[in-house]
Amino acid sequence: MYQMAYTRHLLLHSHKSTITTTTTTASSYCRRHLAFFSTHLLGDTPVLVRDFIHSALYHPQHGYFSQSPRSVGVLDRSIHFHKLQGRKAYMSHLEKIYKQNDVSWFTPVELFKPWYAHGIAEAILRTTNLSFPLKIYEIGGGSGTCAKGIMDYIMLNAPTRVYTNMSYTSVEISSSLAKKQMETVGEVSSHLSKFKVECRDAADRAGWGDAEQQPCWVIMLEVLDNLPHDLIYSESQVSPWMEVWVEKQQDRSAFSELYKPMQDPLIKSCLDILNVDKDYRPLETREPSLPSNIWAKMFPKPRRRWLPTGCLKLLEALHGALPKMSMIASDFSYLPDVKIPGDRAPLVSTKKDGSSSDHSTYLDAKGDADIFFPTDFWLLERIDHYSSGWLKSRIEHFDRSSKQGKKRRTITLDTSVFMEEFGLPTKTKTKDGYNPLLDDFKNTKFYLSVPTHNTK
Repeated sequence: MYQMAYTRHLLLHSHKSTITTTTTTASSYCRRHLAFFSTHLLGDTPVLVRDFIHSALYHPQHGYFSQSPRSVGVLDRSIHFHKLQGRKAYMSHLEKIYKQNDVSWFTPVELFKPWYAHGIAEAILRTTNLSFPLKIYEIGGGSGTCAKGIMDYIMLNAPTRVYTNMSYTSVEISSSLAKKQMETVGEVSSHLSKFKVECRDAADRAGWGDAEQQPCWVIMLEVLDNLPHDLIYSESQVSPWMEVWVEKQQDRSAFSELYKPMQDPLIKSCLDILNVDKDYRPLETREPSLPSNIWAKMFPKPRRRWLPTGCLKLLEALHGALPKMSMIASDFSYLPDVKIPGDRAPLVSTKKDGSSSDHSTYLDAKGDADIFFPTDFWLLERIDHYSSGWLKSRIEHFDRSSKQGKKRRTITLDTSVFMEEFGLPTKTKTKDGYNPLLDDFKNTKFYLSVPTHNTK
């Protein structure tokens, strides 16, 4: 399975399963550039893990997405799946286009264009209230392939007034990708009057301005996996959780962890969201049971837990700015062969000269490595309810008996189920019936969330 080396778009088994080229190339590359990256990513003051990850990925000069402008590939033309005999032919074709393009990965919306975007557009058209002008926001729009595919579909399949009055806004943190999106969407001249790119951080509430009171849609494709996470640590099963910070070692060429008492509001909120059904007492007042204490003393075991604080911050900003939004998100539900310890731990991978090398610690990510996390879709749903205000009020008032209705209706679907419902899966089927969109993406899911008026 050649494409397993390109860690983004499949990841069903080991993503290095058929790569026989040595990984020492990437490793030696990392060692040669270690001092450069570690010198620039972190100042003299320790930072929370989420800030370290944000810098390692998004630093404007030294972050991964700045250092690797060709990390996300763009296909010159769509793949004609019906001309391929089956899985083997598809793998060979994929190997060919990766070698030709010299990129780290192709996203699903790119590999299956235009059909992937068309499925999303159909889901929007089926569930939106067309009495309002259609407003779509896409977070992290990549190369613009999704935006163009959705706008193409609406232009061809929706009532003329829907396309005429629609607006599509991409919120993109990368200036180079923002430029590429304008070029991609601009291939259809009529799209340009309806499309714009705002180059900013979507998680910054201030960038959204006043709240938008009209219904709208928010699309996030493979955005959650790259959002910064925090890490908490406990020496044993009954020891208190500590915040993990990152600081430079004395030789200034490497990083180390620093543990501090729990203080950060985002981290505390994530833990409360996780524990809301277990215990409604405040986090600080919970005491372990006597048997747990005895067991922990006999068999102490350090614990690590990764918390999607970046997701919480983003959804808080979105709910504040777009209180009537509907949302479609797609991402990895699990990642195989992760070497880094802890619940919901990320995969940290460096690609060089056609081979991938996975790291055993996130501290190795110094601007030369991709860092991406699995999405806990159960927790994503909880964060969504929390950010909408419903779950937050229950936590703050320790009231599990409240009869107030949820403000969101949500559902999580396997990618295959979503595409069979809203897409045209016959378009991605090979001659012998193999369908990579339905058969291969077993570790990805779609999350749909829409507002409800049943809040009393």
